[in-house]
Amino acid sequence: MKQQFINGEWVVAADKNEMDLTDPATEQVIDTLSAGNAADCRAAIDAAYKAFGSWSKTTPYQRAEILKKAANYLRENLDNIARDMVLESGKPLPEAKGEWTVAANLFEWYAEEAKRAYGRVIPTNRPDKRSSVIYQPIGVTGIITAWNFPAYNPARAWAAALAAGCTVVAKPSEETPLSAIHMAQALVKAGLPQGVLNIVYGDAAAIGDEMLGNPLLKKISFTGSTRVGKILMDGASRTHTKLSLELGGNAPVLVFDDVDVDAIAKATAIARFRNNGQVCISPQRIYIHKNIYQQFADAVTGYVSKLKVGNGFEEGVNVGPLITKKQKESVQALIDKAVNEQAEIFTGGGMPAHLQSGYFLQPAVVGNLKQTSVLAQNEIFGPVLPLFSFDDLDDAIARANDTEYGLASFVFTNNLKTSIYASERLEFGIVGINEWAPHGTESPFGGWKQSGQGHESGSEGLYEYMEKKLISIGGL
Repeated sequence: MKQQFINGEWVVAADKNEMDLTDPATEQVIDTLSAGNAADCRAAIDAAYKAFGSWSKTTPYQRAEILKKAANYLRENLDNIARDMVLESGKPLPEAKGEWTVAANLFEWYAEEAKRAYGRVIPTNRPDKRSSVIYQPIGVTGIITAWNFPAYNPARAWAAALAAGCTVVAKPSEETPLSAIHMAQALVKAGLPQGVLNIVYGDAAAIGDEMLGNPLLKKISFTGSTRVGKILMDGASRTHTKLSLELGGNAPVLVFDDVDVDAIAKATAIARFRNNGQVCISPQRIYIHKNIYQQFADAVTGYVSKLKVGNGFEEGVNVGPLITKKQKESVQALIDKAVNEQAEIFTGGGMPAHLQSGYFLQPAVVGNLKQTSVLAQNEIFGPVLPLFSFDDLDDAIARANDTEYGLASFVFTNNLKTSIYASERLEFGIVGINEWAPHGTESPFGGWKQSGQGHESGSEGLYEYMEKKLISIGGL
């Protein structure tokens, strides 16, 4: 049974409740979780608060040494920890290994970036005065992360917070806690002091309420749905808890008629069906110039129809299961509604014929869609690729912006003028021009509109966990 990690010890939850952990590929129980609640979260916050005084006074170089050791431990144990990720999330083993590699890189990058949390000296208006700005860790931080990237999501937040000198109360998803447990073990082996990192999971609502209401906790970082993000914003408005929110997405892609159609179609399919489409920046609404629409549709349909669906441990599998039965049913319901709206399924949809169990859906390509379609207006978070056509640049941009979300967007064109024009008018925090990976460890990741506030990754991600202080000295 997997336990809570509080004040440097693995402990059973206060009320002794348990919950099952299920493999989405087999629907079999693979482990049991000791399910925590508000009391466990309160104990974790108390431990983090007691540890903050000493941890915040360590130098960036001391913190960097621990983070680098943790990164190396993750790399050395890549095969074992990747297999546990496949068990809990269902994603193909190569994807799991790739995610853990990036997670290790995040710890190493923030180990170095913490040494560059520079302040500044301000020229003053009097000769007897000196002013400067410094940055200090904000305090105890609650970090709530989603199941879709069970190593990457915690790593980018934990690494930044710990590098900044904060202590952490982490709540990983109850669907995918094994990766967070491995990450905690790596940090402990690296020498992280007692109480600096704590992990609780179980009753998500009770844990979230405790984080919002506990005056010892100064900030919450949340990765998850826009719906839950709004609940946190409402609660934080009453307690003045600072928030970083990485929420939903509905990424548009503009494909112009001057590109290599077959190459872009294949790349689009690869990007869309990574992690079964359960990616917040996954390309969801593909707007294709009418001159190449049919060629693109034929090419992408041919590629998607050949994707191998199955257990993530199987050789050559491209697409695993969705995370839960509920998620599978939600995606299938969107497909069914689109069909009722006269959409055309070019390939896929439904349970793959060769599979008898697991939360699988055959990757689908859908066309003949209107802007009002459920596949245009909702975040699908599943293996569905909706295709639209356009013939006017400004109309395409307007339709791309026609969403409450504003996380990521993509443009594919060989025309420099078109790329600049579109990128400056798309209402999204991230714009990728002729690439599918516009963000990285070193660059800021954040959304506009209802896709969140604040940033993860890059130097911006570090400063999210720090307070700015003006120091002014007079009478010199």
